[in-house]
Amino acid sequence: MSYEDNDFAEENRIGKGAVGRRTFLGAAGAGAVTTTLAGCLGGVDSGGDDGVFKIGHLAPTELQMGRGAERSAQLAVDELNENDGILDQEVELLSKNTGGKPAEAERVTENLVQSDQVDLLVGTFVSEVTQGIIDFVAEMNVPFVITGSADPATVTEYHGSDYETYKNVVRTGPINSDLQAEGMAGYAKYLNEKHGWENVSILADDAAWTGSFRDILPDQIEAAGDLSVVHQDRMSVETDNFNPFLDEASAAGADVVFRFIAHGGAAAFTSTWASNEYPFALEGISVPGMSPEFWGQTEGACLYETTSQSGAGGVTELTGETMDFVESYESEYGGEEPPSKPMYMGFNSYDGIHFYAEAAATADTVDYENDLDTIVDAMLDLEFTGTAGTISLSGKDSEYPNDVKETRNDNDIISNFPITQWQPDGDSGAVECVYPEKDATADHMAPDWL
Repeated sequence: MSYEDNDFAEENRIGKGAVGRRTFLGAAGAGAVTTTLAGCLGGVDSGGDDGVFKIGHLAPTELQMGRGAERSAQLAVDELNENDGILDQEVELLSKNTGGKPAEAERVTENLVQSDQVDLLVGTFVSEVTQGIIDFVAEMNVPFVITGSADPATVTEYHGSDYETYKNVVRTGPINSDLQAEGMAGYAKYLNEKHGWENVSILADDAAWTGSFRDILPDQIEAAGDLSVVHQDRMSVETDNFNPFLDEASAAGADVVFRFIAHGGAAAFTSTWASNEYPFALEGISVPGMSPEFWGQTEGACLYETTSQSGAGGVTELTGETMDFVESYESEYGGEEPPSKPMYMGFNSYDGIHFYAEAAATADTVDYENDLDTIVDAMLDLEFTGTAGTISLSGKDSEYPNDVKETRNDNDIISNFPITQWQPDGDSGAVECVYPEKDATADHMAPDWL
């Protein structure tokens, strides 16, 4: 299925803003099950010990993003099993398709925890999905490592008000959207200094993950100096005609449009921009644009557009672990259906599993029923070098409890959400890392019609 055929649309048609809190088991009529199973759903140390550590992976696996994450999670599991597993237990991956829908995610998560008795949950892509299962996961105490969704409310509105209930949930990547917005403001300043672009338009999906770009980014850009936000709008995730948005940005005199888009219209957005040669650059975040196959899907219209993404598309040595992982992925899956590289959630899922394995080794337990505090403390104390950067978590009393911290370079620039750009390379184009400059594989290029 191509992006034009709604590859990223369905999982985003699920409401606006953070999902309201509720008790999953009560809503699902499963309160009695909680009592029955509460004493037997701990880690393998405490019940159902078959010598296997089970990881439940959650993603929209019919999409390229979810498929890349599933494959990356399997690579992590295979590597652990080549090195005595987790605390000498064989590791098994149980991957489930959430369909990007809260109701389906609730169903498969319940099955993974109650029927399969997994020892760890990893994944989720859509923030509304993450927030839709968080009460159930917290109720059951199973450790949950978020590796895809970025809405800050997942920790600020849950851990921030009741840390003890939600302490089993951590996010190891990507950095949350508040921090991404700060990074985007720094990038806007870089573009101003490099190209003289002053006037900024912000276009964002009407979805939970983009709230920071709509609410925080404009002031941060204005504060960066020599920059003005001249146009803002939000786009329904069902939008398929982008001319009005682009026309308004052009009429406002925008030099650059920062768009934040995750739904199936991203290819149409890009093609509309390129075919009309709108008088501004296309920057920001495009989730479909992270696909290494996006060049073909847009017939090259994506030339010069950028996107920020964990792992920098697998084209630069972010850490000593990056390219070994990319090469392993390409060797195993490069000849299969897309994606031919892990994509951002693949980097995060691979890192998240290895992060938890190292924390478990430090804690010397995976018995979350009896030793959850020990496991959580080990995760909070861990500084882990992954493929997408260094992972360390903010503590209980921080602004973003249990959330992955941003990393900064010597110029105080956030460096663990780098920017990539499609650039000319024969007939197929190539992804290059263009920011931050320390990790860049090429200079940022302005569209040749500007």
